[in-house]
Amino acid sequence: MLTPWLEADGARARLDEWSQRSGLDLVRLGTEAGAEEIQDTAIAQPLIVALSLLAFDQLSTQARLPEDTPVAGHSVGELAAAAIAGVLAPVEAVALAAVRGAEMAKACDAEPTSMAAVMLGDPQEVVAWLESAGLTAANQNGAGQIVASGSADAVERIVAEPMEGTKVRALKVAGAFHTHYMATAEDALRIHVADITPGDPTRPLLSNADGTVVDTGAEYLERLVAQVTRPVRWDLTMRTLASMGVTATAELPPAGALTGLVKRELKGTVTSTVAVKTPENLGAVVELTANDQENVR
Repeated sequence: MLTPWLEADGARARLDEWSQRSGLDLVRLGTEAGAEEIQDTAIAQPLIVALSLLAFDQLSTQARLPEDTPVAGHSVGELAAAAIAGVLAPVEAVALAAVRGAEMAKACDAEPTSMAAVMLGDPQEVVAWLESAGLTAANQNGAGQIVASGSADAVERIVAEPMEGTKVRALKVAGAFHTHYMATAEDALRIHVADITPGDPTRPLLSNADGTVVDTGAEYLERLVAQVTRPVRWDLTMRTLASMGVTATAELPPAGALTGLVKRELKGTVTSTVAVKTPENLGAVVELTANDQENVR
């Protein structure tokens, strides 16, 4: 996943710095490791943040984004968003992702938990149904998608007997993210961030907690910590983007899922989307900024 991004000047040096702080050989993991190794939550999270920030570095050398361009991330993507908006230094974001991933992996090992994607159905009715089944609507993603999270037994039951009008698919994950099962990870993160002095956002920075723009670095950092035990409201995040007049989006790698949600949920509002999967895709983002500096978000 990192190989095509390592050709840019300074990329390997940045990864070496991030590897030292995170305690992981990110270059090896992102270029040589097999799928099973990098699917480990403790590895995947810092790799994702590192990849997003490498891509943003390269984008910044090719295009000048307007200062009022909002930035948002989904779940662990909020750490990359925080760095892009100046709340965290990039090395802090990757190191925090490593702590987050490792501690969430430990929490997952404590008892059998899981997640499942629920498609279709009225969102409010789906949330109520999940609560009655002892589950949490951990990701309310919009576009007809809600992710249930909780005990493995409860997830198995809703997969076997979906609510009428819905489709339920089990997800291959380590455990019940964004629920009370991650409480020990939240505690560990709170200790880790005590030594971080965040900056205030330099551009509009949206929060998964409620989709609002957060004005101070201290508040955003607190939300990052609490986020591991609370639901992701990507539906509200997209709603805020639309209310801000956003008409184009660029998703940093690994890209595709959020672009798909934006296309379905904000159809007719967002007219241009770019999923940046490789460096070759950066040209499409540059073209967007060149065509309409006022409307690129």
